[in-house]
Amino acid sequence: MTLLARLEKQKLTNAENSLKSGKDLVQLKRDPYDEIKSKIHKKVIEELKENGKDSEKNPGSESIAAKIEEMVLDIIKKENDNIPRLDQLRIAKEISDDAIAFGPITSLLDDPDITEIMVNGPDDIYIERKGKIELTGIFFRNNNHVMHIIEKIVAPLGRRIDESSPMVDARLPDGSRVNAIIPPLSLKGPAITIRKFFKDPLTIDNLIEFGTLTPQVGHFLEACVKGRLNIIVSGGTGSGKTTTLNILSGFIPDNERIVTIEDAAEIQLRQRHVITLESRPPNIEGKGAVTIRDLVRNSLRMRPDRIVVGEVRSGEALDMLQAMNTGHDGSLTTGHSNSPRDMLARLETMVLMAGMELPVKAIREQIASAINLIIHQSRMKDGSRKITHITEVQGMEGEIITLQDVFVFKQEGIDEEGKIKGKFAATGIRPKFLSNLEAYGINLPFETFDPSLF
Repeated sequence: MTLLARLEKQKLTNAENSLKSGKDLVQLKRDPYDEIKSKIHKKVIEELKENGKDSEKNPGSESIAAKIEEMVLDIIKKENDNIPRLDQLRIAKEISDDAIAFGPITSLLDDPDITEIMVNGPDDIYIERKGKIELTGIFFRNNNHVMHIIEKIVAPLGRRIDESSPMVDARLPDGSRVNAIIPPLSLKGPAITIRKFFKDPLTIDNLIEFGTLTPQVGHFLEACVKGRLNIIVSGGTGSGKTTTLNILSGFIPDNERIVTIEDAAEIQLRQRHVITLESRPPNIEGKGAVTIRDLVRNSLRMRPDRIVVGEVRSGEALDMLQAMNTGHDGSLTTGHSNSPRDMLARLETMVLMAGMELPVKAIREQIASAINLIIHQSRMKDGSRKITHITEVQGMEGEIITLQDVFVFKQEGIDEEGKIKGKFAATGIRPKFLSNLEAYGINLPFETFDPSLF
């Protein structure tokens, strides 16, 4: 880690400690060098343009960052040599971050322990670390400063944000998910929410290490993906659905053609034969939108072995179910819900959103025949994420879809440190779809479903 990077990290730590010790936040926000920074920033941008090296063409370039920091220190030395050396280094780092990175939040993006960044206007920046939300001492200069960073994020993706289109979904170069919303919809000023991704995609071993599941459950899920079961990962916001979907997708054999469909490309597949599709919002005239539903329908003409949809949230659920029912076995998707049973109810609602006047029984029959397994994930009170239910969709009894839990997480209390205590357990029921797995040469031992071994 460079001196400037360590300095920035120390600055964040000091700011957080100040907040925790009860110091006045207003004092923390006052930077005596704001005016100087503004002047130097303008000079740096002008000099970069004169040299024909516009920094925004090379975001994240270490050579340009070093050059900018050197330029800033030279300017300070000529015009304000009385500024302490540590403050000079801080100013150089902040101006460099503004010019080629993402401004004040750059240090947060670089911190591997931070999983989410929430900018609630220029003065309130929160982070999520180890499942807990914390207020930082970092701030933007004003609303325009926040807007500049938002535009920097969305412009390379061909997206826009303004009063006529005040909301946008985007992604950072590392795949992290970004949502931004601006006035007049956001009354406190421009707001940014960034869901960070691990630089190296997680594996099933990482989930076992985190306590999200056990080795037996992991082996079972791997068998289900390789056995081409249709799977939905359900759960609440921030429960880790996309991470689990990423890991499940990693079990798809390399010789299969995979088509991924998302609003903002997040799924990080390592297989070679992958086609990544991304929806498109309407242009300034309100035309040209390409929805997830359009992409699902188009994917059926692309000869996919597997279709992976980042999230179903409206009418595309109908097309997804039809794909699962017409030979595209092994499809994967996620959806928001509070339980496996709620996921089925949400699917019914989403199918009706497609505008088709279908009887409820017909919709349920489609769901029951299309989906084999629901993996439900929850974020616990201590901030940890756990797979709480792995549930088989067994079929229909009358007009009701029958579900059967195969594995469940049983909470047993909370320890002295506030951590959730509990264990995974098999219900002892062997799923009906085991014959499907056997057709692909996958034979799970009886012990996999023995409750006494958990």
